[in-house]
Amino acid sequence: MDVQLKRGLLDICVLKILTRGDSYGYQIVKDVSDIIPISESTLYPILKRLESSECLEVYTVEHNGRLRKYFKITAKGYNKISEFIEDFQQVIDIMEIIKEEEDER
Repeated sequence: MDVQLKRGLLDICVLKILTRGDSYGYQIVKDVSDIIPISESTLYPILKRLESSECLEVYTVEHNGRLRKYFKITAKGYNKISEFIEDFQQVIDIMEIIKEEEDER
């Protein structure tokens, strides 16, 4: 799979997981890995990028005497998911046309 395409898909998968509720890194890795394989070293740059683009908010909670970072999707994050769905529908439409032309050969 193309690296840029996979990167975009991972961003959306992370955001989609967070529509279920706020979560922290390790749990996000587990949840996203049910959809597409991801490692912690891949996840954290994604979270940072999504935070920088204001698609996520970050806050900390004490857990077993340590601070744990939690991530929460924002309105901008929900909009990014909606835009992705619209854009991807266009890709599907184009693929259908290409497939029809190939099937006609």
